[in-house]
Amino acid sequence: MSSTTTFALIRHGQTDWNAALRIQGHSDIPLNDTGRGQAADAVGDLAAHEWDFVVSSPLSRAAETADLIAEGLGLTVTGRIPEIVERNYGPAEGLGAGPELDALRVPGGPTGIGGFRGAETEASVADRGVEALQLLAHENPGARIIVVSHGTLIRLTLMQALDQPVDTIRNASLNVIVHDEAGWTLDILNGEPVPVADLLPTTN
Repeated sequence: MSSTTTFALIRHGQTDWNAALRIQGHSDIPLNDTGRGQAADAVGDLAAHEWDFVVSSPLSRAAETADLIAEGLGLTVTGRIPEIVERNYGPAEGLGAGPELDALRVPGGPTGIGGFRGAETEASVADRGVEALQLLAHENPGARIIVVSHGTLIRLTLMQALDQPVDTIRNASLNVIVHDEAGWTLDILNGEPVPVADLLPTTN
């Protein structure tokens, strides 16, 4: 059996909080109609490849996206994995840009949505994301697995696995990463093939 395991990492479809640019984190915000349409559209991109099964985060926006994708592809959702839930942003959840959010920023911390008081660290998010994929690869060598999760979780997991910067992950976009004895290789990011010269395999 091949030891090469292929993952399609899919961010859930849009929610009302996504549309309003509010931080979601662990808050269980459902898909909106646009998000359901995005999940249906993702089926077309995924159908160009063979896949064995689907897993997802237990948060409803990811779970519903996974269910819609699985139904469209004739696959089974075999599990909801707590370790791939979105980053916990603590008191910043539900907030958009403005003074209330600015008051939670850690002085001298990362820019953007990186440094907020009470938020889970980026390192913690990346660690649990990579560990979840490694466990799936160990338990399912040679499988082709669709993993439906969240934007920050996917981005930070890819950054740690590849030791490379990664752009923001778009809703319901196709991201394909391969794990084998040599490490991790990114094939597709936000629906676009990644040139081999841009991202080389790592040993993480």
